[in-house]
Amino acid sequence: MKTRLWLLAGLILLTINLRAAITGMPPLIGQLQRALALSGTQVGVLATLPVLCLGAFAWLAPRLARRFGTQAAVCTAVGVLALGAVVRALPWPAALFAGTVLSGAGIAVGNVLLPALIKDHFAHRIGLLTGLTMTLMALSGALAAGAAVPLCTAAGWQFALAVWAVPAVPAVAVWGLLAAPGADGRHRRTPPPMPRTAGGSLLRCALAWWVSAFLGLVSLMFYVLVAWLPQIMQVYGYTPAQAGLMTSVMLTVGIPLGFVVPLVAARMRSQQLLVVAVVTAKLASLAGLLLAPAFGWVWVCLLGAATGSAFPLAITLLGLRTDGPQTAAGLSGMAQTVGYLLAGLGPLAIGVLHNITAGWRVPLAVLIALVVPEALAGLLAGRPGHVRPDSGEDDPANTAPRTDGELVRL
Repeated sequence: MKTRLWLLAGLILLTINLRAAITGMPPLIGQLQRALALSGTQVGVLATLPVLCLGAFAWLAPRLARRFGTQAAVCTAVGVLALGAVVRALPWPAALFAGTVLSGAGIAVGNVLLPALIKDHFAHRIGLLTGLTMTLMALSGALAAGAAVPLCTAAGWQFALAVWAVPAVPAVAVWGLLAAPGADGRHRRTPPPMPRTAGGSLLRCALAWWVSAFLGLVSLMFYVLVAWLPQIMQVYGYTPAQAGLMTSVMLTVGIPLGFVVPLVAARMRSQQLLVVAVVTAKLASLAGLLLAPAFGWVWVCLLGAATGSAFPLAITLLGLRTDGPQTAAGLSGMAQTVGYLLAGLGPLAIGVLHNITAGWRVPLAVLIALVVPEALAGLLAGRPGHVRPDSGEDDPANTAPRTDGELVRL
């Protein structure tokens, strides 16, 4: 019981470190550009770099867990994240980019191992624990986005970036204790996620690809909005502080939904109805920003509800579409590697498109068009079934919901 409480505390501390280092930087991009004399290209790369790191380093997570143990891998990941937050606050452009890479690498490893840890240690509470972690992740992200400009005004941009190393300190301490010799679960290992898991290849599994595509498109939309929404709203006449607050509001609105959606999804045989609700809200809010920007606060709130539901739903599917922690780790690794590499193209591509068209109407129209493939991937990923890496085929809809929210095979 004591170890489970430490694991729960560790999950909570890990979760609150998986968004703030990313969402706390976009509202400061203008200040960073002036302070470090960054070019437009460098700004675009900086906006894209965190998400690219999430995909580029996701494959490391299961290998680190297999080699050193899951707890030690998580401890190392959070430590690297903290180091990156400190390094990027140094007054040189090279340090800004290097620190961003380090923080992104730490977050990538933590992202991959989080669903596997829940599946392994809290298998009967997938919906509850996923909802809790998604809520805390959204809350920390919203806090970082909203506090960025005030912290910069009060103490400078370097403090506003480095401060997010502070929450990592207790996380490193707890996971260090869990990784210590003699701690229960010390020798649990997470197998490599790709290309092979449980004796087969997830790359030949259609359901695994649909889950990966859904996570990728959901993440692409989310990180594009986190990166560029402040600039979009400033063009529409809002002040930098108001634009930063809008990003914070977008993230905050989704917080309760981030808790509720995984609970509801885990009790449903099919999650397709949730997918329809999410993409409808996303389509309406993006169209509103394009056609009626004067009602920006309305569309930002609706967009917050859509994005705040979509990401937790995608993460929940990583547990619901697998039948064990090994396959969950494999699907998580594949989905986050493929998905975040796809998502990483979003902020850069939208930034380039903005520069070419000298406005935000065309980029917003492109985001609206991307809702269509997101809907398709979500509907196919939301069908009942489990991935079957041993055969490369999907397990048919041979599942039923339990009262505790776990989806189990009959």
